[in-house]
Amino acid sequence: MSKVTQGEAGSFHSFLSEGCKLCKQGAKMVLFITGICPKDCFYCPVSEERRADVTYVNERKVISDQDVVDEALQMDALGTGITGGEPLLRKEKVIHYIRLLKDNFGHQHHIHMYTSMAPEFDTLKELADAGLDEIRFHPPVKAWNELERTDYANSIKYAKELGMETGIEIPSIAGVQKVGHFANNIECFLNLNELEFSDTNSDAMIKLGYSLIDDVSNAVEGSEKFAREVAKDCERIHFCSSSYKDAVQLRKRLIRIAGNTARPFDDIGEEGTVYYGNIECAENDLESVLEELVQMEVQADMMETKSKGVDLAWWILEEIAESIKKPGRKLYIIERYPFEEGLIVEKIPL
Repeated sequence: MSKVTQGEAGSFHSFLSEGCKLCKQGAKMVLFITGICPKDCFYCPVSEERRADVTYVNERKVISDQDVVDEALQMDALGTGITGGEPLLRKEKVIHYIRLLKDNFGHQHHIHMYTSMAPEFDTLKELADAGLDEIRFHPPVKAWNELERTDYANSIKYAKELGMETGIEIPSIAGVQKVGHFANNIECFLNLNELEFSDTNSDAMIKLGYSLIDDVSNAVEGSEKFAREVAKDCERIHFCSSSYKDAVQLRKRLIRIAGNTARPFDDIGEEGTVYYGNIECAENDLESVLEELVQMEVQADMMETKSKGVDLAWWILEEIAESIKKPGRKLYIIERYPFEEGLIVEKIPL
């Protein structure tokens, strides 16, 4: 039995692939190639909005190659995780983006990809030649009992021969012990994800008898227990808990993005969101607002003119709120995700 190390927020591992190490730092960009997929996994969490032939990089819809490059620069990404849907239904697009990222950020920019398919040697060679560093196979549940007799066994062997770090990544549910034995025999790593309820999979999960672990988490009761059992025998395993993804991976990625994109007056919170003040006003009042702010000696780098008002440091707005208030103006402290047009988490009126 290999030594299992307890990680943050309920995760544990005896092995971390290079892709997982970078995810742990929040340094991996997520490139969602397409939402279409030939499989119909009951646990699929992909949102209805993304179940189409669309490409996203992190939260940004991809219109051009520059969107992908800009997003990597924005978060100072050290690597990229390619996902879907099923990325290999758009193989040429996958290869294009691998080359784009390697050309712009160098060979050291680590790229891993998930696939539910079992590609032949020629396809895997194309991916390896383009620069894919790591591949994670996602076989359907019905194949778990006989993986050694499926095309996945051949694909894993081919990927290893081509020099890619190779593993299996599946949800932690009944049957994973068989996959653990297979991973040992074929000498690849096994990533187990804590099963979670989502808007798109909840009906199917309830019908199959799954239930929530508690009232505050989306995690499924018993999922971690299956992973603990597998860890007793599996030589290279990583269990990624639901809370780890949210509390650690996402938070670190947000903090990384915020650190690279925050304006001088944005206050970065512990969760990676940014806080700032906002004066909302009519277009014909904007010039007056700016004049008043200058008279109050608010420095130019502590504010930014927007189409419907002015953003500025929240602590400055709190201090001058009574002086700047006038009919037709609204004053807020805003908490927002650090993306371009990022989701507003909270808007507190002053």
